[in-house]
Amino acid sequence: MVGVPVDMSRERFEELVGEALDEVPVELLSLMNNVVFLVEDAPPDGDDGLLGLYEGTALTDRGWDYAGVLPDRITIYRLPTLRVCDSDEDVVEEVAITVVHEIAHHFGIDDQRLHELGWA
Repeated sequence: MVGVPVDMSRERFEELVGEALDEVPVELLSLMNNVVFLVEDAPPDGDDGLLGLYEGTALTDRGWDYAGVLPDRITIYRLPTLRVCDSDEDVVEEVAITVVHEIAHHFGIDDQRLHELGWA
């Protein structure tokens, strides 16, 4: 793992994603619909700056005809996250920020608004 300041197993990283989800208010989680969370080591396109990715149809874009589709995907990328962090504590914080950021996309909040809110 050259270039990764924090050495963290995939299992521990997955635990951190789960802990970040546990911190999201249950009222918000209950509004999420047809979405799955995944952890991957790296983005498929090799973009080392990408810490997370939301793929799907935001709740705000779903109409009456939204049915029978595969779940939206929120993927958190382990190695890029470890590269931007200097300590385990940094990883915990970055994972929490990334999880919230990607959940916001599920609710139709774009990157510009997330930057304005300090979640970028």
